[in-house]
Amino acid sequence: MQRCVVYSDLSTGVMEDQNCPSGMQTWPIRRHRRKGSRGGNEPPILTQPPVSVTFDMTNVERMSEIKTEVGFARAWVRMSLEKKLLSRHLKELLSNPELLRSLYKRYAFLRCEDEREQFLYHLLSLNAVDYHCFTNTFTSTVIRYRVMVFPREKLGGGSTTANAWVSLSGSIGESIQVQIPKNTLDITHECKNLGILTTMRIGHDNAGMSPRWMVEHILVRNEVTCQTYRFPCGRWLGKGVDDGSTERLLVAEPVRYSDNHQDLMEKCRTPPRCRSPSMPRKNSEPKVRVADIQEMLGDAVNNLVKHFHKLEKDSYINRGSLTGLLCGEYGLVYCMEHVFQCGFKSARLFRNRFFVWDFLEKVQAYYDSLLLNDGDKYPLSAEAKMAMKSFSHVINRINQASESIGKDGKFQIFICIGVRDHMLQRWIKTMALTPVTLSMYEERSFMREHCLTTFLTQILDSLAEYNITLEQSLIQGVQI
Repeated sequence: MQRCVVYSDLSTGVMEDQNCPSGMQTWPIRRHRRKGSRGGNEPPILTQPPVSVTFDMTNVERMSEIKTEVGFARAWVRMSLEKKLLSRHLKELLSNPELLRSLYKRYAFLRCEDEREQFLYHLLSLNAVDYHCFTNTFTSTVIRYRVMVFPREKLGGGSTTANAWVSLSGSIGESIQVQIPKNTLDITHECKNLGILTTMRIGHDNAGMSPRWMVEHILVRNEVTCQTYRFPCGRWLGKGVDDGSTERLLVAEPVRYSDNHQDLMEKCRTPPRCRSPSMPRKNSEPKVRVADIQEMLGDAVNNLVKHFHKLEKDSYINRGSLTGLLCGEYGLVYCMEHVFQCGFKSARLFRNRFFVWDFLEKVQAYYDSLLLNDGDKYPLSAEAKMAMKSFSHVINRINQASESIGKDGKFQIFICIGVRDHMLQRWIKTMALTPVTLSMYEERSFMREHCLTTFLTQILDSLAEYNITLEQSLIQGVQI
């Protein structure tokens, strides 16, 4: 596996990297720097990649696993189809009459102008479908991934003195941790094909005088197929800020090929819901109603059920789609966060400085004391013991996994493991009966109102029949 980080000189626009093959130096990449910090006054600029037959042919010729001319031609067709450029490229190739006369006989199909134009016109209809025929076929080819980090300057988090890194995960594999050089927001990483990108982890070592870093979002582009992904963040990285996390898991959102690159920066800005939870809620922000949470949760579970029904009919389903349904925008984790925050007294009393994870840890402490004194005052059923023991075990393992994972990240892992092991509804049913819940939740909440608790457990029970396999990136470091 090879790796290279590419820099460029803004004055000349020429890339400089002695470790990268000369063939990789295709076009300049702009950098914006500011002395003494990571990042600059302006974010990276995503320019339109070259759209030409020769550019794609050059990338195909670099594929060392292909040995024949027919193999190169098939790879080029797959790449052009995935990039929605097949009709355009063929039109350019077939527009040279001298080349056609030298290669084809007079009565050949491609020598007939009317039939050739009709053929190219029909190929345009293929652009209506998203293909991954190149990405999913050539799993061992080396791909260049361009990573562009967009910090949030307005909140004072645009720079950090810490040593930052990123790692990518896709439908085929995962990359190693790639260091982000200081004063750089734009790097190029070369590694074995990862497939369709699903998640990214970004973090730092919390070193230096000012390690806190507010990352708004990250863009990653496959420099071979030009597929672009955005990874919304909108959170702080650093100890003593937000939930104390120095590492965050971000879920990929594919950017459509038709999006104009000049408008892409504004479209990819982090939505307001991703504001830091350490900031107090403004009075103008409307509270999410219980009925809205029920509707969101129902949609999230319904989307998961549809996913598994499709999986039964088609064995090849991108595993990243399940990750998005669990941890993406309006996914199950997002909905469950609203469920646990609904009627949460401490969120109001401590101005959002008290997290749901703190509540779960208090429940765990209560369970440990209850199990230790089992039989003294309150005899426990076998089912209750099993739920309490598994709950405490999961909380302990998540806390022991990594110090860099913040409280919200731990909550995400907790939900994913609970759904995978079909224990989440049992945990909720047991938690609803604890005095911890009584003291920390208002009566009108999912954790205390019987009809809402029943709704919650029943809707989660609908996922019990499915075998849920999580990406390793979702529970990295947690072995349960």
